[in-house]
Amino acid sequence: MQEITIDYALRATWQSVARMYNEEAKKFGSTMAVGFALLSIDPKKGTPSTSLGPKMGMEATSLSRILKSMEEKGLIERRPNPDDGRGVLVYLTPFGLEKRKDSKDVVLRFNEVVREQLSDQQLNAFFEVMETINQVISEKKIYKNESTTN
Repeated sequence: MQEITIDYALRATWQSVARMYNEEAKKFGSTMAVGFALLSIDPKKGTPSTSLGPKMGMEATSLSRILKSMEEKGLIERRPNPDDGRGVLVYLTPFGLEKRKDSKDVVLRFNEVVREQLSDQQLNAFFEVMETINQVISEKKIYKNESTTN
């Protein structure tokens, strides 16, 4: 039997999780991306639109499409940032707050059920592995950004 690579296990698992979240979001007339955006917006202070992309790991073009759709559905509103005349803060509307709670409940349920299947030792090992992978990547231990000349 061929050995499964780490990146394959990560990708296949994330695709399963994303599919599950999208199927659940569909029941609420939404998508996983919208749910993730709702959870990424500070429910009290709003969030600068420029910080949402990096926070969500999303390109500006994709994020702007999602925000536009969320605004049209009455989930968010954009207001000028009082601390930065050029910036915009994204706030959740009362409807957005309600849908944020739905999204949060879905995520908490997933975590609850998975945690019930794992021992503390397994869960700690999982988080240690994830932390190590992120550290190896962020420290550029796999591929260095070296320019080569031929």
